[in-house]
Parts: sequence; structure tokens; C-alpha cells
Amino acid sequence: MELAGIAAIVIVALIFDYTNGFHDAANAIATSVSTRALTPRIALGMAAVFNLLGAFLSTGVAKTVGNGIIESPTGAHGLVVVFAALIGAIAWNLITWYFGLPSSSSHALIGGLVGAALASGGLVKWTGLVDSVVIPMVVSPLVGFTLAYLLMVGVMWAFRRVAPSRLNRGFRLAQTMSAAGMALGHGLQDAQKTMGVIVLALVVGGYHDSFDVPLWVKVAAATAISAGTYAGGWRVMRTLGRRVIDLDPPRGFAAETTASLVLYTSAFVFKAPISTTHTISSAIMGVGATRRFSAVRWGVARNMIVAWILTLPMAAFAAAVMYWIAHMIVSV
Repeated sequence: MELAGIAAIVIVALIFDYTNGFHDAANAIATSVSTRALTPRIALGMAAVFNLLGAFLSTGVAKTVGNGIIESPTGAHGLVVVFAALIGAIAWNLITWYFGLPSSSSHALIGGLVGAALASGGLVKWTGLVDSVVIPMVVSPLVGFTLAYLLMVGVMWAFRRVAPSRLNRGFRLAQTMSAAGMALGHGLQDAQKTMGVIVLALVVGGYHDSFDVPLWVKVAAATAISAGTYAGGWRVMRTLGRRVIDLDPPRGFAAETTASLVLYTSAFVFKAPISTTHTISSAIMGVGATRRFSAVRWGVARNMIVAWILTLPMAAFAAAVMYWIAHMIVSV
């Protein structure tokens, strides 16, 4: 029975990973597509490949998600908790995708874990949640905005005597590299979160005795997020690429470069599961503010920030409801 439950969770986790890919495809390529540095299909293909590669670079974030957010439940009850967490995260992903809101799949998953754990009477590692999720959730957008603003100011000063047409041609080429770097960071961060949940299910079910990530889990998670990315998330892409600010190639390059650096630092140094969505969105706002603050469509940005704030509690609520439903079904 528990083996069947683990198999079901692995399937649902990979479905979440796939929805993460198409929901967050815009994170990696929206700026490159909006500046016409890359065509949409080429950009998606490149993003899918680098998502796949990024997933194999580290497992620090996976261990944080698997072992740093909630106390590991046990047995069939524990599998229901993990299952409910995934369903809650998927539900919020689909809702925000439908409305074109670039919310965080990462925080949806973490909110799902917290909501399912609380509904089951389990323990949440509040210190780990605050240190690894809440503080980075607040700090990473601020850092992304500030660094992107400063980098763009530096670019504007360094190339102040270059003709705009020549500058745009050069930065369209540079954006190919910065978009690849962003896609690599997306795979590095987001594929690991699914790995962490699958390993948690294996530990809960007694089929794995540590939070080290098996190779087959890496391959499965990397493949699922890569396939989802290639499917594309066009609704969210329009919001990031055009509705926040009309980007030019230098600003697209600065936004992607800054966001990539923040993602790498968080994964390799702090092992914190930060949101790629929050990071790239704030970087886009930062580069846009160098034109003038009114150039950023703050009404759209405000709606995005509201979605960011709601993600953790709404995914937690959805997961709690799912836990109660699943628990009643299992108990019958």
C-alpha cells in the first residue's frame, strides 16, 4: 500500500514539476523574447536544455525543502501529508497561470507543505521556514531590484557614446548568454524543490534513509521541468515581457544577469529555495526604474506583489483542504 502511495506521490510531484516548468518558463526567456533577441520557440528550446543542465548542479536546495521545512511524518499518514502539499501547490500554480500572474511555484510548494503539516497536526520547523524561506523571500527581490538598477546605470554610463542601434544589436547577442544563464539558474533552483519532495516521500515511506538525492530522482525532476518549460507559459510571459515595462536589449541583459547571480548565490552559498519569479520580476522593475520610475507600470507590479504575498497562505489553505479530503477518504 505504501509503495503504491509513494508511486502516486512521485507521479504527482513530477506533474507539479511540469506545471512549474510551463508556469515559470517566462522567468528565463520573457525578456529575451520581448526584446526580440530570440524567437519564442528557440528561446524555449534553449531554456529547456539549460533547465535540464541546471538541475544537476547541486542538491543543497533539495535537502532544505525535504528536511528543513516540516518534521518528517511517517507511514501512510505521512504520505497523505506530502500528497496534499503537492495538490495544493499545483492548484495555486494553475490558478495564477490562468490569470497570467507570475507567482512563485517555489512558495506554492512550501506553502503546501506547511498547510498540509498543520492540518495533520504535524510540526513545522518555524525557524527553518523563517531563515530559509521568509527572509530570502523578502530580501531577494530587494537585492534583485537594487543590483539590476545599479548594473543598468553602469551599462548606460559605459556605453553612453555608442549609437542606440549598434548598442541594441550587441546586447541582443549578449542576451543569448544571459538568457541561458537565467535558464540554468531556474533549473538549479526549481527542479531541486521537486527532488526534495520526492526524497521526503521516500523517507516517509521507509524506502530511503537519508535526504541525499538519488540519481533517478534528479533525472526525473530535471526531465519534467525541462519538458514543462518547452511547453511554455505564454500568459505569464506576456505579463513579464511587456506589461511591467517595455524592455530594450541592454535592460533585458541587465535584468537576466542580475537575476542569475542572485539565484546562483542563493543555491550554492545559502542553499535557500528562493523564487525565480520574484527575482527576475524585481530585476525587471529595477532596470525599468533607470529610465524613470513612472516607466514601470506599478499597477501591474502591485498585482504581482499581491500574488506573491498570497501564494504561501493560499497554497497552504488549498493543501490543508486537500489533506482533510484525502484523510477522510483513506479513513473510510
